[in-house]
Amino acid sequence: MNERHRSWPRRLLRFLALAACVYLGVILVLAIFENWLVYFPTSAQDWIPPPSAEIKDIELTSADGTRIHAWWWPVAGSNGAILYCHGNAGNLSSRGPTLKKFRDALGESVLIFDYPGYGKSGGKPSEKGCYQAADAAYDWLLKQNIDPEKVVIYGGSLGGGVAVDLASRKKHRALVLTKSFTSLPDVGQHLHPWLPVRWLMRNRFDNLGKIGGITSPVFIAHGTADSLVPFEQGQRLFAAANEPKQFMQVNGGDHNDPLPAEFFQNLQAFLRNSR
Repeated sequence: MNERHRSWPRRLLRFLALAACVYLGVILVLAIFENWLVYFPTSAQDWIPPPSAEIKDIELTSADGTRIHAWWWPVAGSNGAILYCHGNAGNLSSRGPTLKKFRDALGESVLIFDYPGYGKSGGKPSEKGCYQAADAAYDWLLKQNIDPEKVVIYGGSLGGGVAVDLASRKKHRALVLTKSFTSLPDVGQHLHPWLPVRWLMRNRFDNLGKIGGITSPVFIAHGTADSLVPFEQGQRLFAAANEPKQFMQVNGGDHNDPLPAEFFQNLQAFLRNSR
């Protein structure tokens, strides 16, 4: 055997070793920077004024002492509320137009809060921190004499994971989810099929594992063209939910598209009929 033939296996082994090192390196980098890839907060410097002078700035304190900023938009004479859990990007100030749509459609007060590290909230974002911020917002509502049986918990995208967790532990009127997922590792695996995301990801937001324990009405909407969270995950989440429930298919809807007018009309009818 000549030298050329003898060196070929060695070159192959070196190539495979290099490929393995690169693969493991990518996994290590993604593991180190996981939170940076999951959460995309903007600070108070990137701020949009509230859509109404009726909105009040509220300061909450989570269980670990983190200062949490929230907006409260009350409706006079109402003892119900919409608790709004937003997605993973921006801060609460960018949700003003959607807050108005929810308030107008359901005729209820709205409380939206920022997660740690978002907007004017302190701390750094994490799964536990998001849950604690939601708990602080819910507890504040009850201190305002809001009837827990009249609290509609809404979660969009990442906020769906926050909303499902809260709804699995607290009394409420209904759970509303849009563009949400079965679990965050499932989303990561979809985006990076060549990596063992389900084994390595620390942020779980296990909606599929929790939604079966929720007995309140559940309304889920998902776009068929969602390029971030597959439509199929919304369907699986709906299949695991208990009755009464309703699924709204948003034809052609992508992840960052605004909620259509039909969403608010269908949600209004669902809540009216599921009392």
